[in-house]
Amino acid sequence: MVIGGWLGCYLVANILGGAIAGATSAPSGEEPIWILAASALALWTPFVVMLVLLSRKLGSGNFWSDYSVRFRPIDALGIPIGIASQIVLVSAVYWPLRKIFPATFDAADVEERASDLYDRAHGWWLVVLVLIVVVGAPVVEELVYRGFIQGTLRGTMNHTVALVVAAVWFTLIHFVPVEYPGLFAIALVLGLSYHFSRRIGLPIVTHMAFNATGLLLVALK
Repeated sequence: MVIGGWLGCYLVANILGGAIAGATSAPSGEEPIWILAASALALWTPFVVMLVLLSRKLGSGNFWSDYSVRFRPIDALGIPIGIASQIVLVSAVYWPLRKIFPATFDAADVEERASDLYDRAHGWWLVVLVLIVVVGAPVVEELVYRGFIQGTLRGTMNHTVALVVAAVWFTLIHFVPVEYPGLFAIALVLGLSYHFSRRIGLPIVTHMAFNATGLLLVALK
């Protein structure tokens, strides 16, 4: 169910994304922010629809309960955890890699995607970019990769294995190999946040803080 559901949504999302990308003649990597926004919605919508349908057909029918969507005041701890993960953890992960493979893991290459997105956002489109990166992506991705994938796998395999599988899955679907070490590191943090809290409230807040810090660091350069 996990693999089939994800693949089906991913296929639909790519078809929709391809149709949207055809609406502009801009070269790949230079698309206007409205294309990014529309593509994000095209990616997220099939997954959200799938989660709703699965909740109604195979779950309790209570979306929030089925995917552990609950928040508590303690989830505010996700803010320092996310900031520290971006500034300290990711830096620690890449430090030895840059020493051993300086050309492969050059800082500019690791930050290239975020820098390109920020450079293309102007005026109100910067607000749209923030909403996509800091709000939309963390909410949908935590619903899918922690609430759905990790949560479902916990019922069929060892909890640690489920955490790692979800983290690897989350990492690989970003399709930017140079970012994989940092993505896997934060995916483990998010997985642990879900594992110990048994809710996706803490992972969502942590993910938001992580993305916001990354975007801010790019803006300050």
